Amino acid sequence: MNALTLLENSPFLKTNGARTKRCNDSDNHTDNDNEGEQGKEKDQRELDGEHKVIKQKPNSYIYDVLINFTGEDIHRLFVSHLNSVLSTVGLTTFLHHHNAVKSTHIQEPILSHCRVAIVVFTQTYSQSAWCLHQLQQIINWHETYFQHVLPIYYEIQPSDVRLQKGDFGKALEETAQQTFSGQELEHGMSRWSHALTKAANFFGWDESNYRSDAELVEKIVKSVVNLPVLSATKFPVGLQSHVENLIRTIKNKSTEVCMIWIHGDEGSGKTTLAKAIYNQIHWTFKDKSFIENISRVSGIRGLLRLQEQLLLDVLKQKVEIPSVDVGRTMIRERLLGKRVLIVLDDLFYSNLFDLRDCTKWLVEGTVIIVTSTYGIGLRDQANSVFRVERMNEEESLELVSWHAFREAKPKEEYKDLARKVVSYCEGLPLALEVVGSSLFEKTKEEWNNVLFAIDGLRPDPEIIKVSIEGSLNEMEKDIFLDICCFFVGKNRAYVRKILNGCGVDADIAIRVLIQHNLIKINKNNKFGMHPLLQEIGLRIIRENYGKDLGNRRLWFDKDTKYGTEALQWLPVNAFVNVQQTVNSEYLLKKLRWISWHGLSSERLPNNFYEHDAIAIDLKRSLLRFLWKTPQVMTSLKVLNLSHSKHLTTTPDFTGLPSLEHLILKYCSRLSKVHQSIGSLNSLILLNVKYCTSLYNLPTEIYELKSLRTFILSGCSKIDIMDKDIAKLESLITLIAENTAVKEAPFSIVSSKRIGYISPTWI
Repeated sequence: MNALTLLENSPFLKTNGARTKRCNDSDNHTDNDNEGEQGKEKDQRELDGEHKVIKQKPNSYIYDVLINFTGEDIHRLFVSHLNSVLSTVGLTTFLHHHNAVKSTHIQEPILSHCRVAIVVFTQTYSQSAWCLHQLQQIINWHETYFQHVLPIYYEIQPSDVRLQKGDFGKALEETAQQTFSGQELEHGMSRWSHALTKAANFFGWDESNYRSDAELVEKIVKSVVNLPVLSATKFPVGLQSHVENLIRTIKNKSTEVCMIWIHGDEGSGKTTLAKAIYNQIHWTFKDKSFIENISRVSGIRGLLRLQEQLLLDVLKQKVEIPSVDVGRTMIRERLLGKRVLIVLDDLFYSNLFDLRDCTKWLVEGTVIIVTSTYGIGLRDQANSVFRVERMNEEESLELVSWHAFREAKPKEEYKDLARKVVSYCEGLPLALEVVGSSLFEKTKEEWNNVLFAIDGLRPDPEIIKVSIEGSLNEMEKDIFLDICCFFVGKNRAYVRKILNGCGVDADIAIRVLIQHNLIKINKNNKFGMHPLLQEIGLRIIRENYGKDLGNRRLWFDKDTKYGTEALQWLPVNAFVNVQQTVNSEYLLKKLRWISWHGLSSERLPNNFYEHDAIAIDLKRSLLRFLWKTPQVMTSLKVLNLSHSKHLTTTPDFTGLPSLEHLILKYCSRLSKVHQSIGSLNSLILLNVKYCTSLYNLPTEIYELKSLRTFILSGCSKIDIMDKDIAKLESLITLIAENTAVKEAPFSIVSSKRIGYISPTWI
């Protein structure tokens, strides 16, 4: 299939045709003065999952592809050819190189209105301070908006760029010395080096692997046209052919309800394939939902949340479902006559709604994709069945190479070792990814040690388990196990706050785990983990019961209790059990994180406050009050009481000097916020979203000098006085939809520090 025939599936297609613009107006290039502060604010807003970025992502794009390069020779030959073909298939391009402008910065609005940046690395790239400045901004743009950066290596080795080696590295040092002076030299060089390494770790193309520029351009354009596939996995080896086959099936069944069952071994890539298809076709559906890891959700409450998520995705409104049976009925009634796209990932049996019956009440053109490992009874309900087979030797070698070398082929001296890894992993993508990532930048001796350790093991969980245990140091392994136990699906900033508060340098370990493909950061900034990896992590814990589990983890199951004396974390719903242990008083005092969802009591136990917790999460509780007299908890930084429908008043906050995040959203009966909130000098996030019984807020709120994010959407009875809001000198984000506020306070409109306002009043 060529690029032209693929275009009909591309969200890049524009009605006004293709056009190309070259940057030739230096007046259009400005610095983004607020970028640093907005970067700091990002984590704070991500903590509660309400907003992912401070900058508002544009609703429309001006350019599909920005091409960044240096040198007239590369422009006249390769870049002009690439630009021509991109334009031919209907994409709008923007050429950006150092001869076009005098400024050293890409205009931020141009970047924010581009879908993808292509960076063409050549031998002369590191000789251009201009290009290196641009690359910095491109990487910042990627990290802010999650947009794609695609590197091309033209007559240069990818490793030279990633590691800044050889002539490329020497030129980089010389350019830095010419550009920076004094103390700025080391800092500037570090920023450039980081940007180059980051860019070179993305999926890209090495010109030396292709017979001609024409072949290379064809590969690039085909991938760009189908770019949503790339967001499904970091290195989409062998993925596109499966995607095309299934999309062809969907088109052939466009006059009926198309139900596809994707099955295969654990770790074979079923979810990745489903995501790739969803990403490529979702824009053609108004109503859609992707629900992941269904089999990992347990209990009635978990099923209710999934049913509510499905209706929220499709209807764009929050609903509450009292029982699973009522949920099935509501799904049928609300989706009746709709054309929808639904992906049910890792489904064991049809528990959210009746899959067999849904063909009667959904309309033609509907697509339902189900993935499962076992899926007893699902085959008969689907009208198309697709099994994901393991990778062949060639695909396996390429996938290992991408993870171990960041290149499509292994280095010559590592070829035999890489083929041994392929042989041991037996075509299982997850094993290839984990083992390959653990060997990144390792010596041949280290490769041999890994191969010796996995020799003779079963290819699935055992090889992955040995790779995890052998490639991580103790701190990294501890944090991996902590995430397995408690933090899958939790916000990254929230977890960092807890871990760092316990004296652990979580940032370094998290970066290592991401590099090793053991955890992922979803677009909502929450931790994700492959179910098989989580299962392996829990197995490691069970196998080490009675041994040294570190000094932080207490693990409960239905029949047995295990633990160490220096407890710092407590799993959900285990609080009652911990009081029955011999050292319960000691354990309570050592608690650092308490997550107790759905607490059925109206009040907390008397000794609940005898701890040094950093975060307390009592979401969906039946509490009527938290405490009657002020409690002193000097370490507490996060207090989450959201969805506590019987809570009528907040506690006295006097004893919480370190509190940074106060989350009270959806406390529908909350009518009073205690005036002591004004004493929270460290508070940076206040969320009272849909606290519909709040008539007013204490004036002390406007004395909060550190408050950066204020969310009061849905508080229909609350108005904001201009003279009050002007006092919030640190405020950056104000979310006030569906309130009594009819127009933006003048102090907000005129403020240069505000980075995000919603709704848009003006």
